[in-house]
This record gives sequence, structure tokens and C-alpha cells, in this order.
Amino acid sequence: MNFKVLVAGCLVWMSMGLNAQNEGLSPQIINIGDRAGISLNGAWRTIVDPFENGYYDYRLQPLKKGYFADQQYNDRTRLQEYDFNDDKILAVPGDWNTQRPELYYYEGTVWYRKLFSFVPEKGKRQFLYFGAVNYEAKVYLNGTLLGTHVGGFTPFNFEVTGKLKSGNNSVVVKVDNRRKPDAVPTVNADWWNYGGITRQVSLVSVPASFIRDYMVQLDKTNPKLIKGWVQLDGFNKSDQVQISIPELSVKKTVLVNETGYAAFDIPVKKITLWEPENPKLYEVEIKSGSDITRDRIGFRTIETRGTDILLNGKKIFCRGISVHEETAYYSGRAFSEDHALTLLNWAKDLGCNFVRLAHYPHNENMVRMAEKMGILVWSEIPVYWTIHWDNKETYANAEAQLSDMITRDKNRANVIIWSIANETPLSDSRLDFLTRLANKTRELDNTRLVSAAMEKEEIAPNQMTVHDPLSEVLDLISFNQYVGWYDGNWEKCDRVNWSFDIKKPVFISEFGGGARYGHHGKETDMFTEEYLEKLYEKSVDMLQRIDGLAGTTPWILKDFRSPRRHLPGIQDDFNRKGLVSDKGERKKAFYVMQKWYKEIEKKWAEETARTKKSK
Repeated sequence: MNFKVLVAGCLVWMSMGLNAQNEGLSPQIINIGDRAGISLNGAWRTIVDPFENGYYDYRLQPLKKGYFADQQYNDRTRLQEYDFNDDKILAVPGDWNTQRPELYYYEGTVWYRKLFSFVPEKGKRQFLYFGAVNYEAKVYLNGTLLGTHVGGFTPFNFEVTGKLKSGNNSVVVKVDNRRKPDAVPTVNADWWNYGGITRQVSLVSVPASFIRDYMVQLDKTNPKLIKGWVQLDGFNKSDQVQISIPELSVKKTVLVNETGYAAFDIPVKKITLWEPENPKLYEVEIKSGSDITRDRIGFRTIETRGTDILLNGKKIFCRGISVHEETAYYSGRAFSEDHALTLLNWAKDLGCNFVRLAHYPHNENMVRMAEKMGILVWSEIPVYWTIHWDNKETYANAEAQLSDMITRDKNRANVIIWSIANETPLSDSRLDFLTRLANKTRELDNTRLVSAAMEKEEIAPNQMTVHDPLSEVLDLISFNQYVGWYDGNWEKCDRVNWSFDIKKPVFISEFGGGARYGHHGKETDMFTEEYLEKLYEKSVDMLQRIDGLAGTTPWILKDFRSPRRHLPGIQDDFNRKGLVSDKGERKKAFYVMQKWYKEIEKKWAEETARTKKSK
């Protein structure tokens, strides 16, 4: 692990929020679930404001103080054409689309307000923390603007020390989920644009000097060495940091430098490595002064060698599935441990040891639950389709989301791939944009693989490859392919062969087709379960002919909402490519993949047993 790089990366995280899109933010506080504080989840009063009358005056000029940021409406002799006290409620966390029928397709501004009580604590600092708000959030405390955050899937926080009142306080959030051409993602996507405060909100209390960020991982090349760093906030030059891992009899004390940063390395003689078959997590305690934070961290190595992916030095096959952050059964935005458990149990039943969390960073509960269950993760930012590659603000937005994703999840052992894009059309400006993102990813975290979902090319009849210069930058030849769905019918799979000019692991990040559960017919009839079953059978046969195949994540675990999918009686606002329906019913194709994954698991178990016996 290169600690000069890590120091530079830490400084980047410290400076996050200083661009025009993210004003007033404090650097992200990680492991927020271990922090004391007040939950602000639950019922929030809301005002739907499609014309943004609460933000602009009649000349479309921003108001110095948003009308809707006022705490309460008590003076009935004064004209005021809104009243939070009497308006409707939305649950937080949650999306507004599935909570109110009239907001099903709504894109625009909704104002949220929460009243809460606060009792000051001597020597404590307070931060207002949001797990995610889609897409732009302007946050007011007691009528004063704290700042703005742009990006619908990453956490952010504002320091509110000295700004809270003893007793009643009001937080108001202007939430705007409108799509914009220069945004990330851009105006066109194939998932539902769920608006709202979609993840947890809390008022976090910490000591004056506290542990804001840390990284504790195995050295990239030495599995007998734990390396990492800790970043304090509000530190003194004489501050010390103590790292303890009781089960490993580890206790290390280091001094911080002039920026509050402390790097460390800890030799370990015997350590149980995290792997899907044994997802071992160690209790890690980090202490500095009066502040203590505890985390459960797994240790493993991940690398590529030729066409192989090596986990802890051993070749693995990623038996995966793609997943959207959408709940089972009622198909709203997922956020809870229960939501995660249901989806991940479906993946386990399929035979998976891997999930592609598409096409944006999923909630922290999902990543941590997968880690506990022994499921590897591909985590992705929403650089999707036709991004404005030449726009500097667009790049800054993408890099900010990338940094926030890595900051939050860099200690999760199961995250082995950071993905920087999905299905982006070739151009010189796109290559420059994504190369910069790949380099930034490695600067922030060089312990994991970097990838993107590229696209295949038919270079001759039935001869497929990937001719994307981005593949030289990435660790995997990872791509989406829909032979038999968007490219011919399932019979074409029998004729197709694949070859690649570079020697890297091949990862099929998407394949499959659509069918409505219970819709039956001939195996040649589109959208029937029979067609999808046959397509998966033929796809499996085709994929097994690929040299260097290291993993697959077919598209997708469950049917999900999409405004692009209109076919009456079949789609009805759902992308029907799920192996499981939106109601949890398993399609016939589910069992095709389950059978193949069980065969792969058995084969690899037998090979592992033979290897151990020969040693």
C-alpha cells in the first residue's frame, strides 16, 4: 500500500464539498452507525412545489431566504400560502413515488420538514447526516441555509455545532429529483427516478476531537501485514491514535501528524482471511482521546493474474447477479437491512457468491449485509450512457460520487471491484473522462480492482470481441452482451464465438432477456417464460466456450420499475428481465442459472479439494 498515495487520497476526501455543486458540506464521517446521536427518520411534513415558489420569486431569482424554510406559520394575520403543519406526510427513509399515487411520475421539488428537540452537551460537536437524497438537496436549519449536495446515492453531512438551539429545532430540505443533461446520471436511464430522502437521517454527536475517517486493510502484496491510516477532525498535535484488534492480540499506538493523519502497519502471524465460504470479520476498535469507534472488518487480498481473478491468492469464479436498489414485492427504493436480506437471500438461493450493485452506490445496509453473508460486491457510480464528457462540472460531479462511494465502503472486505461506468459510447473525450476516473480510483484505493461495463462488438459474422481502448486501463474485460435478445434470437448463441486481444479476466456484466412471470407460449415467442428459459440455456452454453471467463452477473435479479418500458399487459412500467418477478415469483430461467452455478460450485470445490490433497 502506497502511503503517499493514501495521504493524497485522504486530503482529497478532506476537501470534498468545496466545488460549486456541493457547498457547505463537511467531510464525510464514516461508520455512522456506530456514532451516538438522534435519529431523524420517520414522518416528515412535506410541500410539493413544482413551480419552486418556495425558492424563486416571480422573476425566477433565488430568494435570500426560502419561504418554505421558515420553521412554523403562527401569525394568521400575515399572508402565507403554505403551512407545513397542515400539509401531508412522507416517511423517511423512503421515496415519494410509491408513497403517494399522485407523485408516481413526479419530477421536481418537494420540501421536507422535521421538528426535533436538542439538548446541548458540553464539549460535543454535532453533524446533520444524510445517507442519500435524490438528487439535489438544499438543507436549512432553523431557516438558514446550511448548504447543497448534488448526487442521489452517496452520503453527506453538515456541521451544525453552535447552530442548534436548546429545545425545538427545524430542519427543512428542498429535494429536487429533476433529470439534467449535464448530471450524473444524465437525462436518460433505464431505472425509476425515485425522488425523496431515500436513506437515513440523523443528528450525530461526537467529541471536539474525533475520528472522522480510517482505512484498515491487508497490505496488497503481503497477507501477513495489516496497513492503514486514521484521520482525526479537530485534533491537537500531541494526539495519539490506538488501533486494537483483540482477537488478533493487536494493539498499536501512533501519533498524528500536523494534519491529524496517522498511518500504521501491523504484522500479524495468523489471520483468518475473509472469503465467501467463511466471511470472517474481526472487531476493530480505534481510539483517540475520548473518542472511540468500533467496526467489524474482514481481511483479504484481491488481484488478477493473466485471465484469473485471485481472492487470497486462490482462483475464483464470480457466480453473480445484477441487482437494483429496489425492494422486493412492492418495488420502491430499498434502504433497510430487511430489504437487503430478502434480495441477498434470493441471490444466495440462485447460487451466487457475488452481486453487481448497479448502476449507482447502494445503501450501506446492502453492502454490510452482503459482507456478513459472504457475498462479493461490484460497486458502481452512475456514469451511464450519454454523459457530457467535455463538461468540467460533470466530471467533478462524477469524481465526487466516486470519492464518496470509496470513502464509505473502503473497509468492506467484500467490495472487490470499483466500477466507473456502464455502456458508454466510444469517443476520445469519453476515454479521457473515464481514464481520469480510473486513475482517481487507484489513487483513492489501490487495494481493489477497477472496472466498467463496456459493450461487445461483432467484428465478423458470429465473431464477437471487445474493441474498447478503455479495456487497457481496466483490470477486467468486463462488458454487457445481449445475444439472443437485442442481437438476434436465442439460436444465434449456438453460432457465436468470442476472442480478445488482451489477456485479462473476462467478466460478463450483463446478459439475458425479458419475460413476464406466468406468461407462457412457444419457446420462440418473445416475453414468454419459455423463450427466456431457452435463451438462458443457450447463453450458458455460449459463455462456457469463452476462454478466461472469470464471472457473470446476468441482468437482473428481479423485475424493476422503468419508465422506458411501456408494453401493456407485459411490461406496464417494469423492465421484465428479472429472474424473479416484482412479486418474488421465480421464472423458469431462474432454475437454469441455479443449475449452472451449482455445477460451477461443485467443480471448483472438487478442484480445491484435489489441490489441497496434492499439497
